[in-house]
Amino acid sequence: MKYRTLGSTGLDVSVIGIGTWQFGGEWGMTFEQPEVNRLLGRAKELGINLIDTAECYGDHLSESLIGAYLKQDRREDWIVATKFGHHFTDRFQRDQLWSPGDVLRQLEGSLRSLRTDYIDLYQFHSGSDEQFDNDDLWTMLDKQVQAGKIRHLGTSIGSNDNIHQTDASTRVGSKAIQVVYNRLDRKPEERVFPSCQRQHLGVLARVPLASGYLSGKYKPGATFDSTDVRNNHDRAATDAKLKEVERIQAAEVPAGLDMATWALSWCLRHEAVTCVIPGCKNEAQVQANALAADYASDGHPQARK
Repeated sequence: MKYRTLGSTGLDVSVIGIGTWQFGGEWGMTFEQPEVNRLLGRAKELGINLIDTAECYGDHLSESLIGAYLKQDRREDWIVATKFGHHFTDRFQRDQLWSPGDVLRQLEGSLRSLRTDYIDLYQFHSGSDEQFDNDDLWTMLDKQVQAGKIRHLGTSIGSNDNIHQTDASTRVGSKAIQVVYNRLDRKPEERVFPSCQRQHLGVLARVPLASGYLSGKYKPGATFDSTDVRNNHDRAATDAKLKEVERIQAAEVPAGLDMATWALSWCLRHEAVTCVIPGCKNEAQVQANALAADYASDGHPQARK
């Protein structure tokens, strides 16, 4: 495994993290505690130290599964990132909760679910600019940083071209940007990444496999179960993406290299990107994801020296 420093946080994170939306039950599979323990245990064996989750991946369900694992492991070995602003009400449905009081209650709920005294990276989760521009919210969060409940603040931007929230990071004390970035969606390269570099922000690239489309497993015309979030994607857009994936696989992926491994390492080549956070459903996928670190440059500007 290779490690990079997450912006100005001083946190050394594995270049491959582990995304955990799937633990909330919206990716066509439910997870029991033994399965989560095996997945996270294997990730640790491979050198992965960053877990990304959110309060709305289930009603704190993902966090609770992670917390039960952390309870029997060494908490200090992990960098735990979670998010705020949404409350799970039903499958694919969320309430928006952005007042300082609401967010403080979410924070306390996340701490209980994760069975921890602190969160390493607490992220504003895909809210509007109006919700973001609430000084009272950031004042409350700063107090939680001072109290030791949060180590660092971050922003998970909903639009991968949200330059308003990215540019405001230094002002509000946010030290990392989480953004959709993958071979099919390079929009952050235009404005978001340059802003991150100017401000010395860490970058977590989410959806690096384009919701699994860049895994190479799916062909145009593929369908998904009704319990899988991808079933809600526009059919024509999905087919167009999968046709482009076929072209990329033929033209860009070296012979003999797994496409998912290549797609993750492709994201890590950009000098703004600190870490990619793919999801996983089994130990084999954890291992395949971790292999992408072998292709991450040691000369990256954020590489741990």
